Amino acid sequence: MTCENENATATYGSLHDAFSASQRRSADQSGSQAIMPVAERFVSINGEGACAGKLAAFIRFTGCNLRCGYCDTMWANVPGAAAKGETPEQLVAWVRQTGVECVTLTGGEPVLQPLLPQLVELLLGEPGPCERGLRVEIETNGAADLGELAALRARIGDAAPGVLSFTVDWKLPSSGMEQRMLPANFRLLDTRDTVKFVCGQGDLPRALEVARQLDLPGRVPVYLSPCFGDIEPARIVEFMQENQMTWATAQVQLHKVIWPDVERGV
Repeated sequence: MTCENENATATYGSLHDAFSASQRRSADQSGSQAIMPVAERFVSINGEGACAGKLAAFIRFTGCNLRCGYCDTMWANVPGAAAKGETPEQLVAWVRQTGVECVTLTGGEPVLQPLLPQLVELLLGEPGPCERGLRVEIETNGAADLGELAALRARIGDAAPGVLSFTVDWKLPSSGMEQRMLPANFRLLDTRDTVKFVCGQGDLPRALEVARQLDLPGRVPVYLSPCFGDIEPARIVEFMQENQMTWATAQVQLHKVIWPDVERGV
C-alpha cells in the first residue's frame, strides 16, 4: 500500500461530528445496556510493538477522527460502518474465554469510545489465564486525549492485577495528519508505553526531530515502521545507524508479512 497524502481536511470535522453523535447515543443508554460498536474481535498475534509475536485478543472499534493516507482499516472508520453492539461486560467475558493474556484495544480510534475507561477498568481487574492479570494495550492515533485513561492508570496503580499500556502514533507528514497530533499526550507516557512512527519516503528526519522535541529517547520506547510499498525497511535501519539512534527499534508489521493480502481478523 502506498503512502498517499489525502488532503481531505474539510471532511474530518463532519465525519468526526457524525461519529461522536452516534457514540453519544450509545453511551446515553443506561446501566448494562450501554454498548460499544465493535467492528471485529479475534485472536491473532500482535503484529507490532512491545508484544509483537505474542497471541492477543483484539477488539476493534468503529470510527476515527483522522483519515491517514495509508490507513489500512478505512472500512471500520467511516460513519455507519458495520458493527455489533456489545457491552463492556460482554467483551470482558469474551476475553476471558479466549484464554490469552494480551488484550489489544484498537480501531478506528478506541479512545473516542465513551465506555472505554469502564472496559479498561474491568479488564485490569481480571485475573487472567495465569492468575497474573491481563496486559491491556490501547492502540491510539495521537489525536485523541489520553488524559482520562492516564488518570485511570495512575489511580488504579498496583491495586489491580492487570497492566495498562499505550501504543501511541505520531503521524508523520506522509500521513497528511501531523497537524492533528496532541503533544500533551506524549508527556503522559513512560517506559510501559510505546511511541510508533510509521515512516514513508522523506519522513525519517522528521521522526528523529519529533522524538527529540518530545524527549522520547530513554523515556519512552520508540518504534519505527515502514509504510508498506513506500519505503524499504533497510532504509530505516540505515537512518538509525547514520544518526546513532540506539534508543529506537526498527520493526516490520508481522501481520502484513504473514498475511499480506488480508485486512480483517489478523
